[in-house]
Amino acid sequence: MRSTTRNTLHTTESIMADKRLDIKGQVCPYTFVRSKLVLEKMNIGEILEIVTDHRPALNDIPKNMEHEGQKVLKIEQSPDEAWHIFIMKNSEKC
Repeated sequence: MRSTTRNTLHTTESIMADKRLDIKGQVCPYTFVRSKLVLEKMNIGEILEIVTDHRPALNDIPKNMEHEGQKVLKIEQSPDEAWHIFIMKNSEKC
């Protein structure tokens, strides 16, 4: 994964995140709650990159985000065993 110098933007392949939330070491339901709180402050169309090492969050976060009207763009694992979940804010429902 490569970082850009513009604000806190991060990119993986073709997805550029507007904000990155590192919640490694945290467990459900806190992983979703923290993600939701960050997304609430973002604008529609912006992308949040969530970094977690809690395997149950791989199901919990995407499922709940979609239920809230958000769009899950991608889930990928990095070499350090963390998972990166990319969510586009698609709704003010958060």
